[in-house]
Amino acid sequence: MLTIALPKGRLQKPALERFARAGVVPDEEPGISRRLIIPAGSAARFVLLKDGDVPLYVERGAADLGVCGIDQVLESAADLLTPIDFGFGRCRLCLAAPGGKSVTAELGRSLRVATKYPRLSSQWFVRRGVPVDLVHLSGSVELAAVSGLTDAIVDLVESGRTLEENGLVVIDEILQVTARLVVNRASYRLKVEELLPLLEKLG
Repeated sequence: MLTIALPKGRLQKPALERFARAGVVPDEEPGISRRLIIPAGSAARFVLLKDGDVPLYVERGAADLGVCGIDQVLESAADLLTPIDFGFGRCRLCLAAPGGKSVTAELGRSLRVATKYPRLSSQWFVRRGVPVDLVHLSGSVELAAVSGLTDAIVDLVESGRTLEENGLVVIDEILQVTARLVVNRASYRLKVEELLPLLEKLG
């Protein structure tokens, strides 16, 4: 049996549509009940997770494969195979700041930046030689810059409307993001007869 890590939120519907076209359909619609593991016939089952938890579950073998944004794969640094770029869930990881504000480190202190992506943000600023004080948040990142907690933010931008409504402007783009199929390395070897036909249908 294959265990598939299915993300909650905006990636769930298009991910389920892809699996349905490949012949893998959950026995019940996710969200109808509080079940976190949903069978999909006798050959597979879906595990419902937050997008950011998918890489860990797949890397550690609790799931054989899954769907998540490339941002989550890179932020987690999980050792995974990423054989398919699904193309949906398209957005950008961007540096943004209040409109008209210069985004440079002030004399005597580092640039303060709020983000849910400390690894990717740190790597980006290090490559540019910019000293940065990262504030790791799990809630509304935009509020940090609007309230003056930080100078800027690094966050996902889809339409840009939330930034605009809060007076924030994109300064630079860090990463183009789409949903990827992620596969556990051991499962790819040990369950190759089950996985390969599914990967061909999903591709």
